[in-house]
Amino acid sequence: MRWIVLLAALAMPVVSWLSQSGMFGPTNGAISDRYPTLLVAAGYAFAIWGLIFLWDVLFGLWQLRRRKPDLVGVRGWVAAGFALTALWMPVFSNQWFGLALAIIWAALACMLVAATRAAPPEASGGQRAWAAYPLALHAGWLSMAAFLNTAQVIVAYQWLPAADMFGWSVALLALATLLAWSMNQRLRGHWAYPAAVVWALVGVYVKQSGWRLPGADTVSVLALAVAALLVLQTLLLRARAWRHPTVAVVAAHRHRR
Repeated sequence: MRWIVLLAALAMPVVSWLSQSGMFGPTNGAISDRYPTLLVAAGYAFAIWGLIFLWDVLFGLWQLRRRKPDLVGVRGWVAAGFALTALWMPVFSNQWFGLALAIIWAALACMLVAATRAAPPEASGGQRAWAAYPLALHAGWLSMAAFLNTAQVIVAYQWLPAADMFGWSVALLALATLLAWSMNQRLRGHWAYPAAVVWALVGVYVKQSGWRLPGADTVSVLALAVAALLVLQTLLLRARAWRHPTVAVVAAHRHRR
């Protein structure tokens, strides 16, 4: 399984390069322009994939020599999440939107489980740096990307009115907010997960500010407000963790002594 994780991690940047080269069809940006929504982020925001892919590959290399039991329950979820992330790119480029939507939500589910299992309270500094953080960053970006992709599929298939997107766009943003807040709480506010979500929300703010679609200005303000609240939640969670270390962490510290 260790080698499968590494191969899946390496597959993501390779498939991404092929996808952005037009190997599978129109690029993600070109398709996004065809189906504008109130939840799309500015183009620069997607550059975060470079950091995600790099850190995921480093995780893949790091875990090759790790035989600790705490990674046994992580590797399968990671391998599936990485493979699904890579698979989404050619599927979306071929405009098989329904399948792409199912894939990105499945990838999100896998990465949420992996990120949670990779970040136990007693995790060492190395495990946090090379496992917990990269997996949480990936999960954080997908937490928003899944909803952005959902909005695009809604417009592409005309499941809901494309001429009046404000109501259902706000509903999707509210659901994304609930997911981000609950996951941030579960991860005790370690910075990687909220950083990716905030990056996406700021990207939505930048794109929607002055955007031509009705309701874009309001959505941009809501996205910025959600980002600010997520930052506040993270600061409160970190302050609580510093003041009240968990029993597991205290026990591990005493054991080392």
